[in-house]
Amino acid sequence: MRLLLVEDEKKVASFIKKGLEEEYYSVDVAYDGKEGLRLALTTEYDIMIFDLMLPFKDGISILKTIRAENISTPVLILTAKADIPDKVIGLDSGADDYLVKPFSFDELLARLRTLQRRRSVEKNLILKADDLYLDTQSHKAVRANVEIELSQKEYSILEYLLQNKNRVVSRTKLTEHVYDYNFDTNTNIIDVYINKLRNKIDKNYKKQILHSVRGVGYIIKDE
Repeated sequence: MRLLLVEDEKKVASFIKKGLEEEYYSVDVAYDGKEGLRLALTTEYDIMIFDLMLPFKDGISILKTIRAENISTPVLILTAKADIPDKVIGLDSGADDYLVKPFSFDELLARLRTLQRRRSVEKNLILKADDLYLDTQSHKAVRANVEIELSQKEYSILEYLLQNKNRVVSRTKLTEHVYDYNFDTNTNIIDVYINKLRNKIDKNYKKQILHSVRGVGYIIKDE
């Protein structure tokens, strides 16, 4: 699950990013509206979180622009403004939810889960290939009725490969999905995690579902 967080208060952004990553989300952070809009228009996200008051371009302006571009990704607005008119403007501009600062992290998580459930109307909540199942709500992986314990990065990689099953996913694409956009995509760290993942989901099973495509990337086959 990949999120975009646009928040100019760096301490707040760091707190949210750290907490979400502990909950198996991959998070890109932008500290101003201009960079936030660029990422929103050029990168595919599952959920976007915009602060209302931002340098260069406010959250409502970003929201209106992406909706005009027919980007339907769920958007949660964060703001210190609790006034009803401000909430109405945000929701009328295309926001899916509105959270007033200060807020508890548990409330933020609950609202994100709600948006995720709405999104599941378009995307499958349970991802599968052969006898491997991944629950994107509970983050549990099961193969042949045996639960598999995954690290945060292993989960993110497996989720993305299952979302693209029977299609080759390049190392660069995987790296961009699992890490933020500033990460060096030339590193071989993805290969390391793939080996760990393969040992967990394929090693003790007759049928192998995670395959390498030499010089390109990886594919989960469900045939």
